[in-house]
Amino acid sequence: MPDYYREKLSADRLERVYAIAPPRVLQYLNAEIDHVLARVRPSDAVLELGCGYGRVLGPLARRARIVCGIDTSFESLAHGSVALGRAGNCAFAQMDAVRLGFRDGAFDRVVCIQNGISAFHVDARALVRESVRVTRPGGLALFSSYSEAFWEHRLEWFVRQAGEGLVGAIDWERTRDGTIVCADGFTATTMGAREFAALAEELDAGARIVEIDSSSVFCEITAGAPAKKGRTP
Repeated sequence: MPDYYREKLSADRLERVYAIAPPRVLQYLNAEIDHVLARVRPSDAVLELGCGYGRVLGPLARRARIVCGIDTSFESLAHGSVALGRAGNCAFAQMDAVRLGFRDGAFDRVVCIQNGISAFHVDARALVRESVRVTRPGGLALFSSYSEAFWEHRLEWFVRQAGEGLVGAIDWERTRDGTIVCADGFTATTMGAREFAALAEELDAGARIVEIDSSSVFCEITAGAPAKKGRTP
């Protein structure tokens, strides 16, 4: 599938997606940010994958020593650089999340939240492997997706987006079981706790998997820590 967030849903249009979010979705978005911020220290260098126009980078920049956001959309990055131009510890770069132009262990925290692991439409194994590569030993790579309990709220959000022409009309015949399909070809999938656990074990990575706010499933991988065999989330 083409890069939807670069070609159709960037900058002002992406910002509108969040502006029209229902109250329960706003709660979910804030809960994810709070969960990440609780794991970021003032001394940390943080990388956010799929930063868009910098909605999450702002809170990260206020907590961490330095933050860098990457995205495939130049328009979103330009929008974000203007909005966060006064943050002296914040940088943007146009980059592919599975081909990062950073040295090994460059960051203390790598953040890929709000279903980026599915929304990017890249190989999840390659994404996690590359994220862990640029995380220093002992540092954290954090990924999130939606929990099953959040399905109705997530669907309501997409209906609002479709109503404003931000995404295509919902294909109701194909939208089910955690996957939202739009008539213009856009597809939004998810990863559950078992899928995260299987992915971490396959990569022999130590992972903590937790559900928060009855809306998100987080997979937190400690770089350099081997998986504990036989453990379930």
